[in-house]
Amino acid sequence: MATLKKSLRIAAPPSAVHRALTDPAALQVWLAEHAEVDLPDRYLFWGRFTPDGEAPHQRLLHVDDSSLRFEWELDGIPTTVDIGLTAESGPDGDSGSTLLTLAQTEVPGWPELLTEPGDRSLMHTYWALVLANLADYAEGREPIARCDFTSAVLRGEILIDADRLAVYESLTEPEQFSRWSGVKVEAELHPGGRWAMGGFEANPEPAHIIDIQPGRSMSVEWGDMVQSWELADSDGRTRLTFVHSGFDETQPPYDGWLGALAGLVELRRYHEIKNWRPMWVEVQLDGIPDGLLTNN
Repeated sequence: MATLKKSLRIAAPPSAVHRALTDPAALQVWLAEHAEVDLPDRYLFWGRFTPDGEAPHQRLLHVDDSSLRFEWELDGIPTTVDIGLTAESGPDGDSGSTLLTLAQTEVPGWPELLTEPGDRSLMHTYWALVLANLADYAEGREPIARCDFTSAVLRGEILIDADRLAVYESLTEPEQFSRWSGVKVEAELHPGGRWAMGGFEANPEPAHIIDIQPGRSMSVEWGDMVQSWELADSDGRTRLTFVHSGFDETQPPYDGWLGALAGLVELRRYHEIKNWRPMWVEVQLDGIPDGLLTNN
């Protein structure tokens, strides 16, 4: 087992981020369907947006103004989640942003998380989505996506305040895609063309484009799953519809869906935030291939 570490920059002071982390009403917006918090004794969340969410499985270990630590039992194994907040000075010397660092113990490394069943194998992409939603919430933006672990329907829609062709280019042009997604990609943009996460040399078994409509849509086959998106004009904005299909519905690929939704959060930020920069500062997981991630 390995320790997962992620850090991201949130454009809000630590007090606002801490409040979002510990206010049960806030938690029900960006984290979980249900939450109970009674500091310093109890920190619980559960429901359909939480893996194994029929009941809470957390035990609070420590909390103060800049840190939160809790035990979370997953797959019958206790894991420990540590969250730390560090103030970063703005241009005028004020606390303009927060560096949030999260670590979780007892999770599979790479590539084991791709093949080992269980909730701990979801944590890499689960936290990618959850923390992206936390950043939006703390910055005063409405979180746009959560994963329903009680449903096998993997379909979502988001509105992006940008021109449709600009969104299309950011989804298909490899340099732009790598910039906002944080993942290196190389692509051949035609039916039958390769879509290689990590690049052609590093990925001998890439996905393949099965349909592409310039300016409108693309479908990519990933072995036993098809990932499709479609763009439409919507009152000066762009409506993006995103679907995973073709998989065994008794085993929905929640790990990939979580990662895709986290990517959509950053895609919207990429187009809508002035002077955008990636929220992710560092991502660490034992065994991740060199060159796969572009945001470390």
